[in-house]
Amino acid sequence: MAEAAVSYSLEETPTWAVAVVCFVLISISILIEHALHLLTKLLTRYRRKSLNQALYKIKSELMLLGFISLLMTISEKHISKICIPKDIGDNFLPCKSTVISSDIEEESSCEEEGKVSLLSRKGVQQLQYLIFVLAFFHVLSCVLTFGLGVAKMKKWEYWEEETRTLEYKFTNDPRRFRLTHQTSFGKRHLKYWSEHRLLRWPACFIRQFYASVSKIDYFTLRHGFIMAHFSEGSEFDFQKFLRRAVDEDFQVVVGISFWMWIFSMFFIFFNAYGFYNYFWLLFIPLVMLLIVGTKLQDIITKMCLDSHGETPVVRGTFIVKPSDNFFWFKRPQLLLHLIQFVLFQNSFQLAFFTWTWYKFGLRSCFHRTKEDIIIRIAMGVLVQVLCGYVTLPLYALVTQMGSSMKKAVFTERVIEGLKKWHRNAKRSIATSKTNSVGPSPSLDPSPPQTLDETSVSNGQEFETVELYHPSTEVGCLSIEIKEEEKAETDEIYKQRSYNGELSFGR
Repeated sequence: MAEAAVSYSLEETPTWAVAVVCFVLISISILIEHALHLLTKLLTRYRRKSLNQALYKIKSELMLLGFISLLMTISEKHISKICIPKDIGDNFLPCKSTVISSDIEEESSCEEEGKVSLLSRKGVQQLQYLIFVLAFFHVLSCVLTFGLGVAKMKKWEYWEEETRTLEYKFTNDPRRFRLTHQTSFGKRHLKYWSEHRLLRWPACFIRQFYASVSKIDYFTLRHGFIMAHFSEGSEFDFQKFLRRAVDEDFQVVVGISFWMWIFSMFFIFFNAYGFYNYFWLLFIPLVMLLIVGTKLQDIITKMCLDSHGETPVVRGTFIVKPSDNFFWFKRPQLLLHLIQFVLFQNSFQLAFFTWTWYKFGLRSCFHRTKEDIIIRIAMGVLVQVLCGYVTLPLYALVTQMGSSMKKAVFTERVIEGLKKWHRNAKRSIATSKTNSVGPSPSLDPSPPQTLDETSVSNGQEFETVELYHPSTEVGCLSIEIKEEEKAETDEIYKQRSYNGELSFGR
């Protein structure tokens, strides 16, 4: 008969063994912390402030998961002493029939009462592994999604460069008049099924799987955005604006809200035997993602129909008008929260599958058949790739067609200068109101506001742009910007008028 395994406490363990284990764990932790610090410095160097904030949110989520694990460690003994009736404990089991083994030392108080423990100490310890695996898969899922989206939008840089060529300007010459259905955008979206919703949705559903963002869609939506917020012939770099907007949206994607945790609890609950969760629960993230992609394609088609209904003739190129009315509940941001929910649930399902595989084996009560295993893995990979490479770039382009524009239209340096300018304007106006003696004072501007000198001392070329507010006598603001940002800044401030204070949409 095999001897029973003997476990030793720290009183019976060599001190050098304890020291070695602690040294290894501390070293790994310090290396991870140093790597995150280097990543933060790298993002700061390339002025990716939004990604820095996303990284901070990821670290906050990891801290939350670590705190949950700490609470489980502290309270595992107390949880195991919570007793419930045996008939309740025998319900909603993952397996049809199982042998419940109990730890006499931990559950002796419950057995004396003829009851069972709510959750044994061994169960709490196993649940801690799920927390660690979930943290890993959530971070990995977010990074992969962002990476795939950036890879897909990489070719948009070449499309943006093409808008500055003579060929593009000749093709979209505003002196040319064409019928809407003769334009490339009209030929793509003005089909026989476009005006019938029952036919349009299936067509949009299929379209998201091939050429989800075509070149003509990019050119048309770019032109509509510029015409709505700037003026015709603007040299605004739309691709850089989209990149900054995606960076800001990434902050939302990496977050975990309370209602997402609630749905995860339902996912664990429905893993009991008899719910046949492998027939329907695994497909919820995929179905939601396909609905979002179909809606985004439908918005492009409806913008085409709306412009075609106003005028059958276009001058130069097809013009679409941005509006929140095309989106559900007039909220473009709602689609981003749905993408956030899909990514978290998909990472949770992959984490749950990996955890059950590691703790209970590949063929356990959680994975009853070979088909179940294949479906779980296939759904996780499919949702990850589809969300990152198809839906996220499509979302980044279409949601800019709302009624208001995001503050990402300005670079970080310009936003900082605008905030300083706004504060100086309010201070000057407040000073003029408090001075009630003598003639009306002239509101001399404060000394030119510049950005931090660290960015100027890097040997980069800067130019000074004077921004003047016409409605208040607060003078002008001197902002130092890079040469590559000058054209973009000039277009914004030469063609946008202000009504007393600066405000941004969304």
